[in-house]
Amino acid sequence: MDPRYISKLAEQSANFGFLKSHPLLLWYGAGAETLVYVDAQSSIFKTRAFGEVLARDLVQRTGVQTVGGRFHQHVQTLSASGALVPHIFEAFNRLRNVGNQAVHDHLGEVRFALDSLRTCFELGVWFHRALTGDRTPIGFVPPSPPPQHVPQSVVDGLHAELRRYRQELAQTKLLLTGRRSLADAQAAAVAEAERAVREADAGRESTVDLVATLEAQAEEAQREFDSRRPARVSAARREEFIFRARRASREPLNELQTRAEIDRQLAAAGWVVQHENQLNLNACQGVAVRKVTLATGRADYLLYVDQRLVGAIEAKREGTAPRGAEAQLDRYLGGLTAEQRMRAWRRDEPLPFGYLATGTETAFVNGLDPFPRTREVFAFHRPETLARWMREADDDPTTPTLRARLRRMPALDGEGLRPAQVDAIRGVERSLSEDRARSLIQMATGAGKTFTAVTVSYRLCRHARANRILFLVDRNNLGKQTLREYAAYRTPDDRRTFTELYNVDRLSGAGMLGSATVVISTIQRLFGALCGRELPDVDLDDPAYDSYDRDEPAEVGYNPQIPPETFDLIVVDECHRSIYGRWRAVLEYFDAFTVGLTATPAKQTMGFFQQNLVSEYTYEQAVADGVNVNFDVYRIRTQITEAGERIEAGTVVPLKDRRTRAERYQELEEDFAYESSEVGRSVISRGQLRLVLETFRDRLFTEIFPGRSKVPKTLILARDDNHAEEIVTMVRDVFARGNDFAQKITYASRREGNNPDDLIQVFRNSPELRIAVTVDMIATGTDVRPLECVFFLRPVPSATYFEQMKGRGARTIEPAEFQAVTEDAEVKERFVIVDAVGVTELRLDEAVPLERHSERQVSLAQLLGKAGRLSATPDEVATLASRLSRLGQQLTGEERQELDELAGQPMSQIVRGLVDAVAPEQLNAAREAGRDAVQGLMATALRPLAARPELRERIMAIRRAHDITIDEVSRGS
Repeated sequence: MDPRYISKLAEQSANFGFLKSHPLLLWYGAGAETLVYVDAQSSIFKTRAFGEVLARDLVQRTGVQTVGGRFHQHVQTLSASGALVPHIFEAFNRLRNVGNQAVHDHLGEVRFALDSLRTCFELGVWFHRALTGDRTPIGFVPPSPPPQHVPQSVVDGLHAELRRYRQELAQTKLLLTGRRSLADAQAAAVAEAERAVREADAGRESTVDLVATLEAQAEEAQREFDSRRPARVSAARREEFIFRARRASREPLNELQTRAEIDRQLAAAGWVVQHENQLNLNACQGVAVRKVTLATGRADYLLYVDQRLVGAIEAKREGTAPRGAEAQLDRYLGGLTAEQRMRAWRRDEPLPFGYLATGTETAFVNGLDPFPRTREVFAFHRPETLARWMREADDDPTTPTLRARLRRMPALDGEGLRPAQVDAIRGVERSLSEDRARSLIQMATGAGKTFTAVTVSYRLCRHARANRILFLVDRNNLGKQTLREYAAYRTPDDRRTFTELYNVDRLSGAGMLGSATVVISTIQRLFGALCGRELPDVDLDDPAYDSYDRDEPAEVGYNPQIPPETFDLIVVDECHRSIYGRWRAVLEYFDAFTVGLTATPAKQTMGFFQQNLVSEYTYEQAVADGVNVNFDVYRIRTQITEAGERIEAGTVVPLKDRRTRAERYQELEEDFAYESSEVGRSVISRGQLRLVLETFRDRLFTEIFPGRSKVPKTLILARDDNHAEEIVTMVRDVFARGNDFAQKITYASRREGNNPDDLIQVFRNSPELRIAVTVDMIATGTDVRPLECVFFLRPVPSATYFEQMKGRGARTIEPAEFQAVTEDAEVKERFVIVDAVGVTELRLDEAVPLERHSERQVSLAQLLGKAGRLSATPDEVATLASRLSRLGQQLTGEERQELDELAGQPMSQIVRGLVDAVAPEQLNAAREAGRDAVQGLMATALRPLAARPELRERIMAIRRAHDITIDEVSRGS
């Protein structure tokens, strides 16, 4: 679009000129502005188009993946990413809904057009602030009704709206600085607002002409915009934009509103706000005194705790970045008069606690920290919190604050910890000592993430004197498991358990125990507590408090019972990715360090944690180290799961009520076709289900677990509770076994008289219960070590969720424990993913097993031969790593020692080298460099085996000793 006309249009438009850098948005907004009274329907169409273009632009800027290209799908995806706070989300929805009414109901009332225009302005200002960081108040200039085009009845009907809009405009113009009185400032603001309205009315005709002139160019720009291909957006860029967008959503305040809001926030946090001439330091533990003259200027607020002067607040009008006022705050903190120093907590030092506030943003600096750094906080800290910090500083002047103590943590003793856990703990502590707010640990499922987090918790409580730690779990039933981990943890100092030293509590309906050092919760229960809701019993697995689905982003307000400083550390354990999207406001409420634990860091997760990945330990590395077992994939295909089916009209089919499960029969009036994605959800094909389960049964002891006779512990993943019911019934029928053989373990189990926790315990320990069917309850996090089969009868939404499900089978188990529940097995050396829905064929990179070739395709002897000749391909190297890892699970202590001596190093180290060589980050780089680079990479990894023929021979001898050959061919004589 012609830049000259766009510049003129920006000058003429009263409400959208700031969008000059976004011509299409400017054209739609200015066009709607001119049509409100003369063609309300067309104005509404343009406001909807404004919303659609803006939503699509945001999708491209954030790089989020949408499920479709429609307006509402873009808005939902942006909301899920965390870019839209509730009132911005609702503004988009208002445009979408009013637009739909205009399209379908021919709604042309001016009131709706005016309201839609105001909504466009709100979104445009938010977008502008998100991109530029500009916090200058911008007011909506309501267009006046032209008498020649608008009947008097419409003008009269709009009187209240127009009056309100003009009052709001005047509020944005209010400036106290340089005015004799508040009344003088208010009169000047009203005059300024009226002038803006008059100028807008005078320029309306010019705006109309410019919009018309640009119409053809706008249509071409729209076509170009629609055809634009999205560019790749890094996690860092996405997170930066989301941060700015969330900040921009807080509406700026004028000076009068800023002062009133700061007073309100102080009172909410337990402070009594007083004027200096009404000073009463005995009124409360915390007293905030307004407008106090210091030796270096006039402070907006001075803070007293227990009658001692401890801090100051520098209040700034919106549009002033709090960081720009840091120098002024420093002058106030160190600029007390001689009389004021008499009441100061530490007379010879600057005041320790400083705040910069605009009413919508608050920043805090603690001068007691080793390197004081300003950080944003949700609200002012409570007086009792500052009092506690003062006591801690008096008790230990050398390390007066948490951040000081984090810099002087004792060295970690790695005894009893795996190397990956040592790396993770040291990485977290290093990050905390550098005052980095967020840290992320990537650790393979089953590699001991929770134990790592408990160790971090203990060290922070013991050596850094952390006041309280929050541990967020993915699902409520995992809270019980986490509590058991804390209770079982023995401290390295005196071998007492964690819970003997510190109270660990689950967040319950009774609230949080004041004595709790560690609090375990889901983010849903925490959100309910922050909102003051009554929580269900902590032992009841309420699906409503495990669901991450929300129609709009979570929004929290200040809660004096759970203030932002409640926790010093928040541990987020493998929670759903939406915790960093729709739920992120709950995490951002707290003034706490945040440590994330994940096996598969998605882009959204990496962005939230500011790319601060403190340690990495992949699934393949865990297999190489013997921490996890490898997996194989067994694929079952049916016509229905691949392509769906059609049932002819006239067929009598059973219909089941989802809620009551009552079944009735009905004749189809027309052909009924369904797709594969509907199987198990809205359609249950019993024939297809029977075929899949019979195939599993028939191949179980010949192809999946050859030589075995007892059904391995199997977890089947169903779509929903009705699907799970059908599967359990069919499993019992196909295997001709009773109720003890197969059970459903879902949230509905409790309603049906079964305790899910008891069922999970039976599944872990009972030799009888072989197959469990679940939906989500034990799909992630729950530990069932004897599990050997993960059976997918449902698709999964993401690679992250698939990895979590896969992790149910990855755990190792001691041979004696394993044989106690599965007596025909010796050791757990692998598990099998049985895929009946194609989940392993999706683009889930993490799903690739190490075993790339079967035994029939290439034997261990052949692989070792290729290793000796340094000729193995990357897939063969991965397969060799898998075979050696499986053999490692079977070795006796003497055999392991013998191989380690022959190798001159632990065999696990050789396997780890093979795994690292085929890791994507190394292999992909080598492939880019060429074939020689790949061969060199493989040769380096294989060299410890190639250089020791006696080691290769002994490996084969031990392998043969562990194998039993069954002769089914020869006849006895």
